[in-house]
Amino acid sequence: MPSLFQASMTSLLLLAQAATTPEVGWLSRKLLGVTLTSAEWVLWLLVVLSVLSIALMLERAVYFATHRLPDSEALALKLARGEFDAVRTAIQGKKGMEAAVIREGLASTAQGADTVEQVIASTISRERPQYERYLSFLGTLGNNAPFIGLFGTVLGIIKAFHDLGSASVKGAAIQQTVMAGISEALVATAVGLAVAIPAVVAFNAFSRQLKTLTSRTNALGFALVGSLRAEGRKDSSPSEGR
Repeated sequence: MPSLFQASMTSLLLLAQAATTPEVGWLSRKLLGVTLTSAEWVLWLLVVLSVLSIALMLERAVYFATHRLPDSEALALKLARGEFDAVRTAIQGKKGMEAAVIREGLASTAQGADTVEQVIASTISRERPQYERYLSFLGTLGNNAPFIGLFGTVLGIIKAFHDLGSASVKGAAIQQTVMAGISEALVATAVGLAVAIPAVVAFNAFSRQLKTLTSRTNALGFALVGSLRAEGRKDSSPSEGR
């Protein structure tokens, strides 16, 4: 009888243990095995993206600084007055959208104001993508870097709780283990934000510069077209009088 009683108690304990042990599916075990790997690769990925974004920011800053006309307002006034020769001399050796529009527009003045207007629009459409290069990368990085950091944080928290479940510590040691793991995991979110904020600022700044540059280029084109049309009206007025 005692042996039968002991066997019954052992069976009950095994059943109770099986009932309290959570069932983990095959897919969950596989995913858990993947997520329990170190999340340090996320930090390295963010570091690489940060270095790349800084390099692109410097490249775009140099490009915008070297492909613009600092005296476009004065050139617009000269174009409006019909001082085309002075403008040609001023833009010699200059690069960028503004210089290209003036150069192409002045080269087409013999074909009339309407043709010049079309040439200006075509030149702007051709030159604008050169300024927009790499801006989409900065915008995408600024929007998604926090999510990459958050992904690293989630991986770190999963690993921290898994280590806690498999540890044999009790009391204050449990709190210390959990807090240490979570604090390490939160570093990924902080790094993600540190990468995203400069990228967003640079994207907005360059987009604003491009918008201003396009407006100044349009102003130069309008001044040239307006001067040509005014000159055409002057040339046609004597014949109308006769």
